[in-house]
Amino acid sequence: MKKAGILNRRLSGALAELGHGDGVLVCDAGMPIPGGPRVVDLAFRAGVPSFAEVLDGLLAELVIEGATAATEVREANAETAALLDDCFPGLQLVPHERLKELSAGARLVVRTGEARPYANVLLRCGVFF
Repeated sequence: MKKAGILNRRLSGALAELGHGDGVLVCDAGMPIPGGPRVVDLAFRAGVPSFAEVLDGLLAELVIEGATAATEVREANAETAALLDDCFPGLQLVPHERLKELSAGARLVVRTGEARPYANVLLRCGVFF
């Protein structure tokens, strides 16, 4: 058994299969999950695990070259907006409906237990060299 990093075997395996340019949607419990991408549902109950906890774990494992979130996060969820701004200085904002459309092209969806609106981000994987 791994003693460090991400222990969830499905998530750990899915992350190992990602390549440059692949999309990863990290979403709250209310985001419609598109058909097609591999889904790792971590939601246990409302708020567990939080969006911030899951994002922190993913950022420790992945190289990210870009991120996209919903414009609506600025007004509806200031805490998540601040977190996204801190993590991604070049954060791209699009209307929520557009984010849902873009999510269909993701290779992986990671569902958190977050129960606050617009706690969603679409990550674009980079390379470590």
